[in-house]
Amino acid sequence: MTEALTNVIGFFQRGGLFMWPLLICSIVALTTIILRGFALREKNVMPLVIESEIERLMPGGSADRLMRIVENDQSSLARIVRVALQHLRSPRSENVEAVQTRARHEMVILEKGLIVLEVIVGIAPLLGLIGAVSGLVHVFSHLGLSSGASDTRQIALGIAEALNATVFGLSIAVPTLVAFSYFSKKVEVMSVEMETLVVELIAKCYFGRGVQDVPPPVRMSTRTQVLTPSPG
Repeated sequence: MTEALTNVIGFFQRGGLFMWPLLICSIVALTTIILRGFALREKNVMPLVIESEIERLMPGGSADRLMRIVENDQSSLARIVRVALQHLRSPRSENVEAVQTRARHEMVILEKGLIVLEVIVGIAPLLGLIGAVSGLVHVFSHLGLSSGASDTRQIALGIAEALNATVFGLSIAVPTLVAFSYFSKKVEVMSVEMETLVVELIAKCYFGRGVQDVPPPVRMSTRTQVLTPSPG
């Protein structure tokens, strides 16, 4: 254990100055991956109880139960459904527009942090390459001062050590790229599923309505007044 730790520390120290920004990139990437992994869990984005209630809702039926479910739910699907239910007295086109606006906002929230992973995928190999070039410049600057087989061996070791930054940069970029691709695809799939559910909900809520797509007026009871002619 101690020997392995010593080798890791030696590998890091021999990589040069650019190992430090690479270390920061690795910490940021790992933190972002963990946070996105928790945030994009399906129960935090699309709770099963809301999906089941939308599928259970009959065309033209009451959505009161669904409203009670999403009222205090903070998932992305709940916020979109809440907007749709709050605009049921508006024409269907206005409701769809309000839902689309909210859906775009939710997509921004779901994609939060992915840009960080994308940037790290791009800069980690470049930082490693710069570190390698910097190390090679340092090695070759002493090439003219060396002589003998032992010095040649030291130069060869120096070249190998100069590549440590490149190895470290690639070891950061590859898993970060995998995580970025996975999360991007997951967000895309969930957005399609949420769109399907909300379209189904709106179709059921506006089922059987008039041409103007507005809810029927509330029927209020009225009392018939008997008018008696006033005396002559």
